[in-house]
Amino acid sequence: MNSRVVLVAVLLVSCFLLLQGGASAQKQAPSRPEVVYDSYHDTSLPPGEYSMAAPQGRVPREVEHPRPRRILSGAAVPVKDLAEQTYLAPPVSATIGLDFEGIPNSANGASLEGVPSDNNLAVGATQVVETINTAWQVYNKASGKSVFGPQQISALFTGVPGLCGQGQTFFWTDPIVLYDQMANRWIISQIAADSTFSTGNECIAVSESSDATGKYHRYVFEFGTNVFNDYDKLSVWPDAYYANYNLFGPHKFIADDACAYDRAAMLIGATATAVCFKKTNEFSFLPSNADGATPPPSGEPSFFVDLFNSTALHLYRFHVDFTNPANSTFTGPIKIPVEAYTMACKGGVCIPQPGTTQQLDSLGDRLMFRLAYRNFGDHESLVVSHSVMTSQAASGERWYEIRDPNGTPTVFQQGTFTSGGNSLWMGSIDMDKDGDMALGYSESNGTTLHPSLAFTGRVPTDPLNTMESPATIFIAKGSATGGNQNGADRWGDYSSMVIDPSDDCTFWYVNQYIPKTFTNDALTFHTRVASLKFPTCQ
Repeated sequence: MNSRVVLVAVLLVSCFLLLQGGASAQKQAPSRPEVVYDSYHDTSLPPGEYSMAAPQGRVPREVEHPRPRRILSGAAVPVKDLAEQTYLAPPVSATIGLDFEGIPNSANGASLEGVPSDNNLAVGATQVVETINTAWQVYNKASGKSVFGPQQISALFTGVPGLCGQGQTFFWTDPIVLYDQMANRWIISQIAADSTFSTGNECIAVSESSDATGKYHRYVFEFGTNVFNDYDKLSVWPDAYYANYNLFGPHKFIADDACAYDRAAMLIGATATAVCFKKTNEFSFLPSNADGATPPPSGEPSFFVDLFNSTALHLYRFHVDFTNPANSTFTGPIKIPVEAYTMACKGGVCIPQPGTTQQLDSLGDRLMFRLAYRNFGDHESLVVSHSVMTSQAASGERWYEIRDPNGTPTVFQQGTFTSGGNSLWMGSIDMDKDGDMALGYSESNGTTLHPSLAFTGRVPTDPLNTMESPATIFIAKGSATGGNQNGADRWGDYSSMVIDPSDDCTFWYVNQYIPKTFTNDALTFHTRVASLKFPTCQ
């Protein structure tokens, strides 16, 4: 199929809309949606028809693009965390089911090893799919046994022109895998960038069926020359696949870019468009992902949330109209007050590890993937988490449940979860159909605990604003070393807690660990996949 020229149509929407948000309503500045056509699309062969070999020889190794540190108002100066949990709760009642090895860094290939691991997963009817930096793998959901891969994600784009089809020549990073339970399809995306990280493409594959090893509709979207679409985060919503990017130019941050991809077209492999809105004063939005058997009300917009300052979040509402893009709107911000917090490590590096002076990056300057949405019928909820400093001079996990996001969004409950003097970071949270929550995270200290995997959770009968006492998923035996110049300060870009669409009760979590400490070697991560479930959810 011939490549299409990217068409950017600048459309002026109505001026100054008054948001309905109670006391938090604010006036919106004029918005200008950009409409971008796919530059290429086709349908692949089954991925088993493509190479299973990891890249060999001297090819570019993934190097993480420099990220701006967004120092929020008041967050640079330590403040008392007003949501830190002091309630001594009983042990978390959820129990672990499967607990197995995921993709190791060796699947990236010797010359494509990368830090952080970018580990991510999704769960379908019978399969679990995991992605790391450049590789993906499919597991049997009942047993945890591998049924396909690991394979390079770039192999899935074999024969595609441009950056997306140059898997062993250009850089690949920040993969996302999702399961669209409304259509029983898989979505696998990844950024492909040139050798200088000055230009990036978004590569998206949407499966033709519920079988992750079957054919995929493949798409390439270009963001322009000298524009790199970093840290992509995608979500599933009834009217679109929504995404967010931190856009960089060659030497500076350009804007946050919120986009809607034409889901209906991509499900059938037709020509697709994206409608995008740029915001220069926002950073690292997360788009809402629709979980559960009850979809959002018909026509309800998707929600985008980011950190605003040390006492508030920002929420925007994205309504897309692919027939008449001029009718698309990205309205906000709505300011959602939260209890005061200080970003973990001032947004950067301070997580301790045993046996080394090397510290790890908290990524405390952003909300952590995913922003999970659920419609309970009598109310709608969003849950999300991020890393903050605690009274014990360690990092903890701040979490929120936001209700009524399409009316007057308010924090129904929130808390900062701690675990002794250990540092918690790289969290991910979700809810099941009964309103139980599970929050997974990395945990470490400077003397006895290497960066390991743990989780906590709550049931609706627990006191508001509290989590139950934590449980361990996996104890690691190694710390990252090698110096910041080798990327050893990076510890993942995100982890993933997702809900199983089959029973709407079973949570699945993935995160990374290091099996043993290697001197001056940061590139030794493994990943671990675990399922867990609260006994009351049936």
